[in-house]
Amino acid sequence: MTPSQDVETQEQFDEPWDSDQGTASTSPSVNLQEDDGNSDLDPLDELPGEVEMSLFDHLEELRQRIFYSLAFVAVSAVGCFVAVKPIVRLLEVPAQGVKFLQLAPGEYFFVSVKVAGYTGILLASPFVLYQIIQFVLPGLTRRERRLLAPVVLGSSVLFGAGLVFAYLLLIPAALKFFISYGADVVEQLWSIDKYFEFVLLLLFSTGLAFQIPVIQLLLGNLGIVSSQRMLSGWRYVILGAVVLGAVLTPSTDPLTQSLLAGAVLGLYFGGIGLVKLTGK
Repeated sequence: MTPSQDVETQEQFDEPWDSDQGTASTSPSVNLQEDDGNSDLDPLDELPGEVEMSLFDHLEELRQRIFYSLAFVAVSAVGCFVAVKPIVRLLEVPAQGVKFLQLAPGEYFFVSVKVAGYTGILLASPFVLYQIIQFVLPGLTRRERRLLAPVVLGSSVLFGAGLVFAYLLLIPAALKFFISYGADVVEQLWSIDKYFEFVLLLLFSTGLAFQIPVIQLLLGNLGIVSSQRMLSGWRYVILGAVVLGAVLTPSTDPLTQSLLAGAVLGLYFGGIGLVKLTGK
């Protein structure tokens, strides 16, 4: 064999061999490593607690958690009914100087049931909230779970602050207005049922109104509304706060409505600052 033939034979062996065609292949090599499809997935968007469950399993779990929550609320309400007299006296404190009357048979009994029910819901709310969290937790991503603790803690603290604000400021201001308005015309003898309907509604509506910063934090961190956009709509917010103060307060006096509207505005702009601190 001549040297030229030897070189030609060596080049043929150096070329890639295509086993399917039986001929030499000159196509570039291809990486056959399979892509698992998760290379571009943000770790914060993963579902660490994801569990495969059928629709009926979800419904069964939901039924159980609702049953446990209602049972706990019922037990709390019964316990509050047993000790309802101190709670009633505590709620009567803002109406100093007013005499309460029972205008119908059993009126105080039904008032006691109502007060015990509201108080039982309030005391059972941590357990109910725990059941809700346990139900939705497997479907939350790591990013959403990071918001869970501050949202739950902030919501609880703000709701308690709303109750305190209503008890110490809103209710005394409203009652003082009503008492002084007709002091020289009518004697202050109030129905105990109407009074507690007024007080309980104002307490819980104020607690709900104090959830505004929590809603803002959720909207900002989920990328739905930025803090800049929240600030740009301040004119509509002032109008909405006035309307909200008129709707949530069971009284029609301007002082109570102004106090609640001012609190709502303060919470809204405070929520904007909180969203800014998170960089949204």
